[in-house]
Amino acid sequence: MSRPPVQFELPENVHELSPEAIADFMNGPEGKGLPGTLGEHLGIRLTSVTRDRVVAVMPVAGNRQPAGRLHGGANLALAEELASLGSFMNINSTRQGAVGVDVSATHVRGVSEGYVTGEANIVHRGRSLHVWNIEIRDEQGRVTSVARCTCNVINLGA
Repeated sequence: MSRPPVQFELPENVHELSPEAIADFMNGPEGKGLPGTLGEHLGIRLTSVTRDRVVAVMPVAGNRQPAGRLHGGANLALAEELASLGSFMNINSTRQGAVGVDVSATHVRGVSEGYVTGEANIVHRGRSLHVWNIEIRDEQGRVTSVARCTCNVINLGA
């Protein structure tokens, strides 16, 4: 049996909420990440969400490559999750969706344990295209990966 696509609506008073309260809402009722998404599976937990900036943490455990370091694909998934959610904050979610269409990263430092923190900042906010820069850092604050993600804004419906 297939599961319906993930859909959620922000509360009507979203603009009155703090970035942390928006993140808590998006993390779902159990606080484990956006329910039904790859981000939930990877353990991505949002900590701050605004129209311009999205921050989240992700555990290294469970997201390692065979060599024991954080998998580069997990970094890319974290980057795209942050950019897509940031773009979602910039659209009319009743009529539009935001989807990542291009993501690339340069991994500059390996991480073998603990958590990484991803921070996405918008660089271009157009009507149909958003571009985000994402830095991923280890627990010591050192940059481990630098990414860029482009999201298309699409119209929903027939």
